[in-house]
Amino acid sequence: MRRLNAADPADAEALLLTCCGSRRWARRVAEHRPYRDTGALLAAGDEAAYDLTPADLAEALAAEPHDAATLSVGADAGDTARTALHAALAVHEERFGHGFVLHLDPRHPEEWLDRTLTALRSRLAMDPETEREHAAEQLRHLARARLERLAGSVPGPRPAAGGDTPAAPNPCLLYK
Repeated sequence: MRRLNAADPADAEALLLTCCGSRRWARRVAEHRPYRDTGALLAAGDEAAYDLTPADLAEALAAEPHDAATLSVGADAGDTARTALHAALAVHEERFGHGFVLHLDPRHPEEWLDRTLTALRSRLAMDPETEREHAAEQLRHLARARLERLAGSVPGPRPAAGGDTPAAPNPCLLYK
């Protein structure tokens, strides 16, 4: 939290872009500094997320990792399940024009594959506007989890000695 509060505006925005890829979101959250605590930071992040325009949302979704290598579905997932998942993800991206994004409970990684497949089936049946609303809500949850990590409220990868934030995703989140 101290690092974010003390950063110059450009560095603060760069840190915040690791939480949500919308430049407008990052700018808005950076402008409200300093934050007295994590709760205030999360509230500012939520407020900025609720105000994302369709263009802001598209920018944020485009910034999400969507390489199949980032997909975390558990070591026990069989080849058939992984193949089905990758096929459904491709259909989602083709249908809606953006990758599938879903925040998963870090305490239950054994449920990630089932929850992901269930969410995919549900969201593939939606019209584009409803899917956009669901994607925006999942993105807000992801941003909150990343802000908590940035503020030091939850364990996760720490910044490297040179001050760079690691590119590796929080293991409790699935990005696609």
